[in-house]
Amino acid sequence: MSYIVPSEFVTKMVDAGESKIYMSTRDTLIRAFMAGAILALAAVFAITVAVQTGSLLVGAILFPVGFCMLYLMGFDLLTGVFMLTPLALLDKRPGVTAKGILRNWGWVFLGNFGGALTVALIMAWVFTYGFNTDPGAVGDKIASVGKERTLGYAEYGAAGWMTIFLRGMLCNWMVSMGVVGAMISTTVPGKVLAMWMPIMLFFFMGFEHSIVNMFLFPFAIMMGGEFSIMDYFIWNEIPTVLGNLVGGLSFTGLTLYATHVRTAPKRKIAEAYNDAALARTN
Repeated sequence: MSYIVPSEFVTKMVDAGESKIYMSTRDTLIRAFMAGAILALAAVFAITVAVQTGSLLVGAILFPVGFCMLYLMGFDLLTGVFMLTPLALLDKRPGVTAKGILRNWGWVFLGNFGGALTVALIMAWVFTYGFNTDPGAVGDKIASVGKERTLGYAEYGAAGWMTIFLRGMLCNWMVSMGVVGAMISTTVPGKVLAMWMPIMLFFFMGFEHSIVNMFLFPFAIMMGGEFSIMDYFIWNEIPTVLGNLVGGLSFTGLTLYATHVRTAPKRKIAEAYNDAALARTN
């Protein structure tokens, strides 16, 4: 697998965050657009498999194929840059500012949304032969999921909104682990295996991923989902984006950086010996 130790791959994480901040607007948009499109297509694939087999687990096992493809191609998801770019600021890389980070997040958001929405429009046409037939079992399933994960949360008010936020946190904890997974090996099989595991977990557990939702909810509305665009933004996308930001940065980025880059001084041998002796006397 050619495993890279944490102290080395965390430095690569900081380097990657810095690189994304300085990337041109053109390249940022292209890479984000393609990432959103590929992940959306993978979501259609996984849901289709789940509906046809009657097993969500099978769909979850296969969904990471999209994530692996987009990261091997060097494309960018908002969930990934949420975790990587702040590390460059924390590491005091020259010229890195909060404004630069926010600029990167904004362009990646737009690119991801454009890619996901494009696939939603294409797949809506494909499923309905140009909106002339019933969308079938898969379209109906996505429409029902869209309603459940907007108005279903709204029924619980603030508690429902907080539930989405927490599911977004848990989601990007796992997704950002997948981003890191692409850095811990120098071989393609090693990268794929390390990415596959956390992505499969988040999909099966039904956590909220902002880019998947950029496809899922517009597509659900096209398929006749009984909720509005405003329902989608207020009762899913906004709390999901915020949860993705907090979860990826706090659970993955900051913890790895704190313990593998800003490592605390090691305890002295004499102190450890005295502690052990004191413990024996007590």
